[in-house]
Amino acid sequence: MSRAQARRAAVAAQGFGGPARRGPPARRTIAAEVERLGLLQLDSVNVAVRAHYAPLFSRLGPYDRDTLDALAWPQTPAQRRRRTMVEFWVHEASLLPIDEWPLFRWRMRDNAARRSRWLGAALDDHPEILDAVTTAIAEHGPLEAGEVEAVLGGGGDRKARAYGGWWQRSDVKVACEHLFATGELTTGTRRGFRRAYELTERVVPPDIHARDPARDASMRELIRRAARVQGVATEPDLRDHYRLPPAESQAAVAELVDAGELVPVQVEGWTAPAYRTPETRLPRRVTGRALLAPFDPLIWFRARTLRLFDFHYRIGIYTPAEKRTHGYYVFPFLLDGRLVARVDLKADRALGVLRVPGAFLEEGADEGKVAAELAAELATMAEWLGLEGVLVDGGGDLAAALGQAVKAGGWT
Repeated sequence: MSRAQARRAAVAAQGFGGPARRGPPARRTIAAEVERLGLLQLDSVNVAVRAHYAPLFSRLGPYDRDTLDALAWPQTPAQRRRRTMVEFWVHEASLLPIDEWPLFRWRMRDNAARRSRWLGAALDDHPEILDAVTTAIAEHGPLEAGEVEAVLGGGGDRKARAYGGWWQRSDVKVACEHLFATGELTTGTRRGFRRAYELTERVVPPDIHARDPARDASMRELIRRAARVQGVATEPDLRDHYRLPPAESQAAVAELVDAGELVPVQVEGWTAPAYRTPETRLPRRVTGRALLAPFDPLIWFRARTLRLFDFHYRIGIYTPAEKRTHGYYVFPFLLDGRLVARVDLKADRALGVLRVPGAFLEEGADEGKVAAELAAELATMAEWLGLEGVLVDGGGDLAAALGQAVKAGGWT
């Protein structure tokens, strides 16, 4: 298989290059897209738009973010009956289809066995805290960590204690996160993006909650799902989708190859063997455009992004300002199956515009075509975010042409 074939297969499998967008997607379409992708990564950065919202916009076009919120974090009884997503540690903190939740019972058990990275020394000082937190949420949930503390009436140690890096969490918060990591709690809802914890058994439907697949069966199913959404992938690519243990991922891939559910392929220029499902589409051409957030599943594994697109990508938010090459929160731009540009974006809500502090063209890309297509997509994104226009006010070798295209389209 040529590198170009592998790239087109991967882009198509990720939901790009399909029929043209036709109006706002329905609730069932949004739920089905999350089911197909397997997860949406969560992240607290809100410079342009929160990470979990962007992948659906990239694939479906402008949609109602309140619909996604209702499917993930319902506020009313009617919404709770239609809930289709739940949170857990998957790729990172993620939203995943509810029917996938039992596939991670092995991870919940692993977290319980090692007391999870969240627990720290909390039990050393307060061995009763897990039961106290669970009881408080059972009686009053869903509750934010601060509300749990209030219910306990000072029963938890409120003294701030560092649990690694920049995290400062009270013992109650740490206990909540441990219970979340072990599957006892999940997110009942969110308020201003703050997690309100709830008993998992009151969120996940009883028939799904009762499922307890064998560990090796879960690994095989997760590899199957990763293979469907990645198109053509190496074993480390497949493993990264759900962050599976290497040895168990390798065993699952070997078993699926033996069963004929994965087909080994050799991709031109790739040093590691690759795999695809028998159903993987191998399109001759992929068309369309999309802005990709830093945590989009097409590009979140940077080694794969480099291998597929010859595109070296690092997110600027973790880099000191003086060392950033393209900006703070940079979106690669996908056009007709290739990554042709990158734009630093900021939703300036005070000014009511989508700002472009930097725009950069990839080598070999057509500047005029890229500028025109990117300007149109930025205008669509600005309207979706409730902003009045696009403002190109930064540097980069594409900035001038992009600014002219924005003005020509009347989007400034």
